[in-house]
Amino acid sequence: LSIYCTALWLPLWFLKYVHLCFNFDMKNFKIFSGSKEAQFGYTVQQHKAGGRQWLLVGAPFEYTKKQQTGDVYKCPLNTRSSSNCSRLNIGKLSLDNVTERKDKMKLGMTLISNPKDDSFVTCGPLWSHECGSSLYSTGVCTRTKQNFKLNQIIAPALQRCETFMDIVIVLDGSNSIYPWYEVQNFIINILQKFYIGPGQTQVGIVQYGSTVVHEFSLGEYQTVEKVVEAARNIDQRGGEETRTALGINVARSEAFRHGGRPGAQKVMIVVTDGESHDSPQLVQVVNDSRKDNITTYAIAVLGNYNRRGINPESFLTEIKFIASDPDEEYFFEVTDEAALKDIVDSLGERIFSLEGVSTQGKGFGLQMAQAGFSSCFVQDGVLLGAVGAYDWNGAVLKETKHGKIVPPKSSYKDEFPEALKNHAAYLGYSLGSVISSSGSQLYVAGAPRFNHTGKVIIFTMKNTGNLTILQALLGEQIGSYFGSELLSMDIDSDGCTDFLMVAAPMFYSQDWERGRVYIYSLISETSFILQGLLEVSDQSQNSRLGSALAQIADMNGDGFQELVVGAPLEDNHQGAVYVFHSKDKKIQPHYKQRLSAAGFSTGLQYFGQSLHGVLDINADGLVDLAVGALGAAVIIWSRAVVEIQARLTFEPERINIFKKDCQRGGKSVTCMSVTICLSKLGQTLGMWTLIFDERRFPPRAVLDEAHRQQPRGLLLQTGSQKCEQLGFFVQETPDYGRPVVVVVETGLQSQDEGPVMDPDSANTLRTELHFWNGCEQEDTCVPDLILYSHTDLMSVQEFCSWRKHAAYSLCSHQAEQENQEYIVESGRRRMMVFAHLKNQGENAYRTAIHISTSPNLLFSSLLVKVFPHVTVSLNSSNLWELYDSRCTLKCLFISFKSLELLTSASIQLDTSSPMFLQEDRLVRQIILDLTKEGKNSVPFWIILGSSLGGLLLLSFLVLGLWKVHICFQGEIAFKLKHLKVYRQASIFIGIGVH
Repeated sequence: LSIYCTALWLPLWFLKYVHLCFNFDMKNFKIFSGSKEAQFGYTVQQHKAGGRQWLLVGAPFEYTKKQQTGDVYKCPLNTRSSSNCSRLNIGKLSLDNVTERKDKMKLGMTLISNPKDDSFVTCGPLWSHECGSSLYSTGVCTRTKQNFKLNQIIAPALQRCETFMDIVIVLDGSNSIYPWYEVQNFIINILQKFYIGPGQTQVGIVQYGSTVVHEFSLGEYQTVEKVVEAARNIDQRGGEETRTALGINVARSEAFRHGGRPGAQKVMIVVTDGESHDSPQLVQVVNDSRKDNITTYAIAVLGNYNRRGINPESFLTEIKFIASDPDEEYFFEVTDEAALKDIVDSLGERIFSLEGVSTQGKGFGLQMAQAGFSSCFVQDGVLLGAVGAYDWNGAVLKETKHGKIVPPKSSYKDEFPEALKNHAAYLGYSLGSVISSSGSQLYVAGAPRFNHTGKVIIFTMKNTGNLTILQALLGEQIGSYFGSELLSMDIDSDGCTDFLMVAAPMFYSQDWERGRVYIYSLISETSFILQGLLEVSDQSQNSRLGSALAQIADMNGDGFQELVVGAPLEDNHQGAVYVFHSKDKKIQPHYKQRLSAAGFSTGLQYFGQSLHGVLDINADGLVDLAVGALGAAVIIWSRAVVEIQARLTFEPERINIFKKDCQRGGKSVTCMSVTICLSKLGQTLGMWTLIFDERRFPPRAVLDEAHRQQPRGLLLQTGSQKCEQLGFFVQETPDYGRPVVVVVETGLQSQDEGPVMDPDSANTLRTELHFWNGCEQEDTCVPDLILYSHTDLMSVQEFCSWRKHAAYSLCSHQAEQENQEYIVESGRRRMMVFAHLKNQGENAYRTAIHISTSPNLLFSSLLVKVFPHVTVSLNSSNLWELYDSRCTLKCLFISFKSLELLTSASIQLDTSSPMFLQEDRLVRQIILDLTKEGKNSVPFWIILGSSLGGLLLLSFLVLGLWKVHICFQGEIAFKLKHLKVYRQASIFIGIGVH
């Protein structure tokens, strides 16, 4: 009974086990929680640093003090640790020489880990900096070393502002300047027009008269407020002379060197109210300034000339000489000190121009690049997507150890023509790289808004900035965001890319935003073709399948990498993750497992918005999966997919029922042994169950007592084989024709942890153990069954052959009868029928003898004799119980060639007729009509059997080979009719092979 309970329980248990726990363990996992408001879990990366394993989690809306900078958390992945995540405070980073705006820069929106040096890169694509009156979102990334110390700030789209200037004001403070506060007000007003700050403008002031004084140096004050405050405190130095040449020369040789910045535009503003007393030196000094690329604005204050009524012509000529050319751009004159305020605006406009807009006003370059919207490690650096570059058509930038690489806009013109520039293609929304069979690296970038349907380009980029587009893949549906996620896969781990996965997560299908993933195969060095699609057609809901893609190391032992795909909108935005397997170097289109957020926590949302899996966290030899959700990051342990291969051998190979070689339960039975060999399991505990005659009770074969404990466990290393020999015996059974089905069911001992069985491989092995048939063919026997029968009744022909009976009227009509007639003496009440069955061919399996009589005959007895020495006697009490349409004589015809049956009934008959089984006739009948006369002169009451048609003989010849399961049936029937009362009696004997 235990065997059958096991057989019933195991298949159900295996089915449930595979369905719930395949690949990833939904019972054992770890959740790191964080702020939903900070978007903790927007990105996840498994990371190794300092000999430990970590989970990096991006939180792009995290606050640093009062600014929403974003940040990255590190979470310990020690399975025994309950420690929470700690913040890395990367949001505190600052770039030198720029006036930055870090609020809402979304640091942590992009996060990638580099296992080669245990560093990682995170980006804030909306990091901005001030340029004059504009705020440019060029984006910024940071590279952090394995000790979690900031190593490098990456900002390839950052360009110097046009306000990157060093301005030195050379101010005439001689006694002729009056009133001083008007000059001071002018200085304050013009300073308030300047964009003073790191990366922009810095100001120094030199005051001269008879001597020169540095009021403050370049960069001494970094804000407008501080510079203005310093200017308020400048007093007039005075002096009897106006030594303009000296003041210009000191500014050129000293002021621009003390605090001046390399690459900054040098601007000098000279404010004076009279001719210089050192005019002979002016020519040399001005020429030296021009050699130093100093742009000079010269302002002539005519107050002293006007107050004294002096012609200022020579003064104006000197001032114009000092000013850069042309005069209309760089020369100003005012009537007096008070009029200085009137030129503040025009002077400021001339000094500054709007950064980022060309003189033709054609649009932005990299000023709004948002570099770092996506990122990807490549062989010699980091690729950064810049979706906002070139009026939001996008671009791809590269940062190497030698510097940044910015391809020109013209590199994209063939695939992104000017006619579609207003479509905002967002090139660089996603990035990737592929390795061709020759080992060369190609880059891949997505532009999900190109022409509204999306595009992906495959290209090369040289360090010179030359970008060459090799191929473009086009989306097919408007708004599907084709190319928003990319993943290159090397599924056979040979170092070359096999497939490029392109996601269109907003693909609309059957009234739902289901999403779709396109599978492209690399067929040459630089060419991809579409091979297939990944969709989840059984979900009638919004899904956004493809919002995240990740490659996972081989999980089912076939040597091919697997794919996981995020669908964060499923189950009313709770989210799900789908696992797709690779097989025979192809991505299987149907998912193997669906991980729903509800299976881990009821509070999860947008589960599957980010994915990553490269580390074996719990040291079981398998890569585990990290899944990002809103306010959470989930670590899911992988479960090895194992396959148990079973093989059965029997000794002997077939069941020989004629060889009863052992005793079981006091009976002689046939004993055998079975050897079960199991292989390809892995380092885990498995188990197996052996079943004979599944779904049949009782079974024809039974394990020996010592081996009946089921199921049985085993521990097997991958590549090894374990064999065990079990003894069993075959019980006495009438069914020797059909083989014994031996079933081996395999499984794993633990349901809650460890590996799981591969659902693609059979966990049940069914083997047929055949009986030895003693025939020439192992599977087919060709019997030749012949049935002879006769009775002890006398036929009319025999009766009339006696001379003393010739005078009877019955004999006079004998020749006219068509059927053989029989005669029964009126005093007799018993008849006997003799049947002789002979097999002249091979063993006849499942042979049956059928005996029946008509209702007016009462069965008396049956004697069965099997030659040469076996005799079976049966009485009427059990005749109908045993002799039915089945094999009732225990198939003795298998071993004996001849059988005799003696049947007696209440009327005695005597006849003989051979009967042969033939293919075209299954029933043979012999009809005997008997009559009984009323009064007769014959001394004995004799019933004359008038032959109605003679003895009808039909022979059945066995024309071909018949299998054991083909049924033959032959019958002999004796029908007796009383002539006077017309009563009918018959005995029916038949044979058959089932």
